[in-house]
Amino acid sequence: MAQHFSLAACDAVGFDLDHTLCRYNLPESAPLIYNSFAQFLVKEKGYDKELLTVTPEDWDFCCKGLALDLEEGNFIKLADNGTVLRASHGTRMTAPEALAHQYGGKPWKHFPGDVGPAGRSGKYYFYDNYFDLPGALLCARVVDSLTKQNNGQKTFDFWKDIVAGIQHNYKMSAFKENCGIYFPEIKRDPGRYLHTCPESVKKWLRQLKRAGKVLLLITSSHSDYCRLLCEHILGNDFTDLFDIVITNALKPGFFSHLPSQRPFWTLENDEEQEALPSLEKPGWYSQGNAVHLYELLKKMTGRNEPKVVYFGDSMHSDIFPARHYSNWETVLILEELRGDRDGKPEESEPLEKKGKYEGPKAKPLNTLSKKWGSFFIDSVSGLENTEDSLVYTWSCKRISTYSTIAIPSIEAIAELPLDYKFSRFSSSNSKTAGYYPKPPLILSNNETLTTK
Repeated sequence: MAQHFSLAACDAVGFDLDHTLCRYNLPESAPLIYNSFAQFLVKEKGYDKELLTVTPEDWDFCCKGLALDLEEGNFIKLADNGTVLRASHGTRMTAPEALAHQYGGKPWKHFPGDVGPAGRSGKYYFYDNYFDLPGALLCARVVDSLTKQNNGQKTFDFWKDIVAGIQHNYKMSAFKENCGIYFPEIKRDPGRYLHTCPESVKKWLRQLKRAGKVLLLITSSHSDYCRLLCEHILGNDFTDLFDIVITNALKPGFFSHLPSQRPFWTLENDEEQEALPSLEKPGWYSQGNAVHLYELLKKMTGRNEPKVVYFGDSMHSDIFPARHYSNWETVLILEELRGDRDGKPEESEPLEKKGKYEGPKAKPLNTLSKKWGSFFIDSVSGLENTEDSLVYTWSCKRISTYSTIAIPSIEAIAELPLDYKFSRFSSSNSKTAGYYPKPPLILSNNETLTTK
């Protein structure tokens, strides 16, 4: 594989929407997502009212890359070899001695291994995006509550209620029906929760089109919500920017359901109308699959093997499946890179919004968690009389394995020429090669980490 990656060499450029093209104001959106679930659990399922009260300090629990053991109520952070670096029961962190006793330095029993998706099953759940993280805090506090109520309860069966909360707040008809808490609030005041795309990004998208690239928008959000987001962040003429818009894509299944692919559906007034045996022309569609999309891209580009790059924020839904199943180039949007260089979180909202919204703010979810430490590396206690060693996290390893490059935002590359040559992660043994504009400071300072 070539040492460098360039957008100029790509025939089609695809984008996820939420937290990729559309950046959210995380200190505002996180409490909204949390409340959409907490209100449901308390009012509909009879959970403790304490769940409704969240302090600014509580948000420190949130950290991407954690796994929840649904049977035991434990959250864990994995090293690149699958061993457990840190753990908690609910929000209560596990002491090092108890951690060694419980997990014994062996790979976690559900560790997916080097290859394969970060599977989600009835036994565990991986948290890898900003829609998920408020749910991690809520689930941890549910475990706290149930443990307290039931004198140290050892097994837990709350996940079915979380799934019911998802269905209530985020089902396909929820936007149209004004159902739940989340969609009505976003509709009421989108500017509170969404960052508009800067003009540099809009110019960049138009530049890609002028250069003959096929532009794709592939989102698991439903078409009505997609329309609201795009009109707010890009303007009412946003459809002019994209050749193909695919909503309700049901990722990662959009890429991974082989060979029984879901068909594309036509849309009318945001309602699915007709299932299509194949995709014949550009337009706006629902569901579908990467195989049929690629056949259309062959026709549109006149190439037998058009080169596709896909931008996304979720390793589970975007990056791993696009690379593993479709062999697309992948650009990971990693907001943990924002403001990293000086150790301070990037300003989370523009100055004109400062003080506009009352109440305690959530910690920006892209800043360092004191409880869980770095998203990229962590320390492992050495044997007696030996020093601790630093190791890569499993999340960090997956970035360098499945991403072509990782960037803090699309804005970070929007003013570069299209033929700019990015260093790929695969271009050397370095775990930092593919980060643009610079690697996380913590990785730069620890280039010679232990790799297990």
